Amino acid sequence: MPEFITLGSCLFLVLIFLGGSLVVGSIRLLYEYERGVVFTLGRYTGTRNPGLTLVFPVIQSMRKVDMRLKTAEIPRQEVMTKDNIPLLINAVVYFRVISPEDVIIKIEDHIFAVRQYTQAALRDVIGNEEMDTVLTEREAIAENIKKIVDAETTGWGVDVESIKIQEVELPAEMKRAMAKQAEAERERRAMIIASQGELTASENLSQAAERMAKTPGALHLRTLQTIRDIAADPSEKIVLFVPSDLTGSIGALLGEREKG
Repeated sequence: MPEFITLGSCLFLVLIFLGGSLVVGSIRLLYEYERGVVFTLGRYTGTRNPGLTLVFPVIQSMRKVDMRLKTAEIPRQEVMTKDNIPLLINAVVYFRVISPEDVIIKIEDHIFAVRQYTQAALRDVIGNEEMDTVLTEREAIAENIKKIVDAETTGWGVDVESIKIQEVELPAEMKRAMAKQAEAERERRAMIIASQGELTASENLSQAAERMAKTPGALHLRTLQTIRDIAADPSEKIVLFVPSDLTGSIGALLGEREKG
């Protein structure tokens, strides 16, 4: 009798241990940013929310899905524009999962798929634009790429938040050509400004000459002022051309003094 009780007790303890291990092994923990996609005998049977949940071993399995915003870098690649200019472009796509069951059931690796599809869409959009448009309207081009990618990835359970074009690099010969063009443009503007200044100066001189011609003695005073300015430097040599009317005035003045 005691042997029977001992054997039964051992069997009971084994069953308790197995049952406890089964329960502990069935407990799963999901964080706030996670969802659990549950399969029972290979069939999808539901999506579990954050917290503790039970998944029966052998007959059930659960795949965790991260619902946080993710980033995928599009590596630098050479893209040919509409006007046959090769550009080196890299970008970043920001996306999040909106349907955990679709991400698990409909696609094998959604991150890789989003990256590859964005890369293909980037080539298509850039290939239909000219170089000047790519350089000046990055935001508009990125928005066009986002619409194309988002239309496809929504069926995978993924929502594309935004796409940013990080860098657009021109070929070396194109950089030199643009630098020469920019230099020529600066020279053209400088010549226009200089010519406008000369035109304004000539107009002012014309007005000044006209006013001095109408004012008696103004030209003589201007001549004397110029002589004074030059004489301030002792190293300068002065060659003075005296106007005929000034010579006559001086002679008349001297004649009047002699008579007096």
